[in-house]
Amino acid sequence: MLIGTSGWQYADWRGVLYPPGLPQRSWLPRYGDVFATVENNNAFYRLPTRETFELWRAATPPGFVMAVKASRYLTHMKRLTDPAEPVARLMNAAAGLGPKLGPVLLQLPPTLRFEPGRLAACLREFPDGVRVAVEPRHPSWWTDETRRVLEHHGAALSWTDRLGQPQTPLWRTTDWLYLRLHEGPAEPWPHYDDETLRTWADEIAPEDDAYVYFNNDPGGAAVRNALRFAELTARP
Repeated sequence: MLIGTSGWQYADWRGVLYPPGLPQRSWLPRYGDVFATVENNNAFYRLPTRETFELWRAATPPGFVMAVKASRYLTHMKRLTDPAEPVARLMNAAAGLGPKLGPVLLQLPPTLRFEPGRLAACLREFPDGVRVAVEPRHPSWWTDETRRVLEHHGAALSWTDRLGQPQTPLWRTTDWLYLRLHEGPAEPWPHYDDETLRTWADEIAPEDDAYVYFNNDPGGAAVRNALRFAELTARP
């Protein structure tokens, strides 16, 4: 199991993860000293160059894994239509990570209703060996057909949590798992409490091939919760 956060470039993590005065160029190496994986959200807003991915590869330790959130151009603007060019562009850039490339996350817009044909066509464009996780956000997707599409293409349903409640079915559509925790129910907001973390820890065994990312970044909550989740899921 790999546990990390969604992103690492947050100014309010100074004093939580980053020592005061640590230059921003050193944040990723420092992050890599603590966590073995990160979910790169920057690529959603603006796809970095291959050279930037290569720099991130060089800045992280051996065995580090970077998941990449697919560009909003593919998921929110194109809404998965005509996926060949944007998927190829994404994969060409992300190839700069080499063996450190983890899953690609397709987070669908909340207004995109059930479109299994579009999803299947998009998944077909990814090269063999690239792991893809899909996060639908409209309830019309919770059908047997969606599950079959994911299973057929070896894609994971991204499990998600908000305020301690699963936002998706807990389908296991492939032999690896992907979990995103967006907002905890505890104080101070948006922290997760141990009860909620233990509930998720019961769903994922330490030996599972799983990626877990905390997306509740304000105030360093993601850092604290990721470290605590690692403690709760550690082998005895």
